Amino acid sequence: MQFPPLLRTNLLAWYDAHRRDLPWRGAADPYRVWLSEVMLQQTRVETVRPYYERWLARFPTLQALADAPLDDVLKAWEGLGYYSRARNFHRAVRDVAERHGGTVPGDPGAFRALPGVGRYTAGAVMSIAFGREEPVVDGNVRRVFARWTDDPDPADARLWEMAADLVRGERPGELNQAVMELGATLCVPRKPACGACPVREFCAAYANGTQEERPARKIARPLPHEDTAVAVVERAGRVLLVRRPVRARLGGMWAFPAAIRAPGEAVGAAAERAVREGLEMEVRAGAEVGIVHHTFTHVRATYHAVRCAVVSGEPRALHYDDFAWVPWESVDTYALPVAPRRIAALAMALRH
Repeated sequence: MQFPPLLRTNLLAWYDAHRRDLPWRGAADPYRVWLSEVMLQQTRVETVRPYYERWLARFPTLQALADAPLDDVLKAWEGLGYYSRARNFHRAVRDVAERHGGTVPGDPGAFRALPGVGRYTAGAVMSIAFGREEPVVDGNVRRVFARWTDDPDPADARLWEMAADLVRGERPGELNQAVMELGATLCVPRKPACGACPVREFCAAYANGTQEERPARKIARPLPHEDTAVAVVERAGRVLLVRRPVRARLGGMWAFPAAIRAPGEAVGAAAERAVREGLEMEVRAGAEVGIVHHTFTHVRATYHAVRCAVVSGEPRALHYDDFAWVPWESVDTYALPVAPRRIAALAMALRH
């Protein structure tokens, strides 16, 4: 698709007049642009804003982040979800510090070669921070393009071709941001504000009255369910935390020992097995702490937490990257995902 020049002109004029005032807008530092794009993936702007500001207060420069231990990075990310983004960003920033002299490479190929940098992130950072004619396609862009072409299910290759055509010429970074902004504020999934759209005259779906049907909604499949036993192991006023393997779900984060229950397996037996198999230590399950439900992208999880007392042995990190006996008052200094934090709060409430 060849976009008419007036579409670009109208889109940029609208963006200049109506774009939201966001803390990363207008950033000249590629590190800050990169950070914002990593945080915004699969996360709402309203959620990201305070995290972005706190992050820069803690890691104001690329070198500050490169020098930070992973535990500090994950703690700063705590609650934002999709923790692999933080791990990959940290790895990539260290790569930039070690191999590129601490300067984010402006060459698309060199930047794309960094750990965890995908096509979208590369396009966003290269266009916004360096003014390169590099395309982006995210959920907002897909919806806008599907409506412009009145296509119920546009192919990925076609979307990237359209995005590449859109950013040819001046202000590619602003054009990418403008089409994403349009999708986020006017061309929304339900009840799009077509009357306020600066480019509705170029929209085939608007002309055909099919804008609310584009793109066609996909039927969500039911998520599989995991039933997990969690061992809250206490000894002498301290609780046992484990650090999950980096390549596992929630890798690098701290949590309580846990195991998915086998069919018919009692919660207490599964909790004892989690400690025995993961740490080579024997414990005895006791009173229930509580039940926590959490939904991930690809699975629903139910966590049954029980108190456990040490019977014999000392922990060894067999299936975990590390372990620590932590005073209860210090638990919140560790980077815990949402469900373990809720379990910790339940356990602490019962102690009082």
